[in-house]
Amino acid sequence: MPTLITRADLEDLIASGHRHTLVDALPHSYYAQQHLPGAVNLVESDVQELATGLLPDKDATVVTYCSNEACPNSKAVARRLEALGYTDVRTYAAGIQDWVGAGNPSDTSLAS
Repeated sequence: MPTLITRADLEDLIASGHRHTLVDALPHSYYAQQHLPGAVNLVESDVQELATGLLPDKDATVVTYCSNEACPNSKAVARRLEALGYTDVRTYAAGIQDWVGAGNPSDTSLAS
């Protein structure tokens, strides 16, 4: 089961410089509108096919998120990643709504 983290935990992780990857588990159209800076887009149906290319280090920290606590996508992607052998998967269940609501930056760039 993925570890649940809070916004404060995520802010600390980012500030620490610890190597991590943020995974936006929402459909691409939502990701294109707004996502956490540096996040990659990966939905549950694509995990099997795309995870290795997007997340080559199975021991690195991976943080999944979606829109809010009612959204099941981040937990579903996290469970799939763990099933593929990823060892440090965390879920930011409060999601982008909480992140942006707290005044944190977001991105609309599709380069990630």
